[in-house]
Amino acid sequence: MKLSDIRKLSTNDLTKESVKLRDEIVELKRSTVMGENHNVRLVRNKRKDLARVLTVLSEQLAKEKL
Repeated sequence: MKLSDIRKLSTNDLTKESVKLRDEIVELKRSTVMGENHNVRLVRNKRKDLARVLTVLSEQLAKEKL
C-alpha cells in the first residue's frame, strides 16, 4: 500500500484498515507456523503497511487536536 493512498483515507478508514492488517498478520503468522505459507516476507510487508497506516493515523489525530 502506497503512502499517497493511505493519506487519502479518513481516520475511520485508517482505523478499519489497521484492524484488517492486524488480522491479516495474525493469519499469515498462523499459516507460516502450520507450514501452509512458505513466503515469510509477506508478514514483514504487512507489518510495514501497518506501521505506515498507524503513522498517518497518529498524524491526522494530532492535526484534529489542534
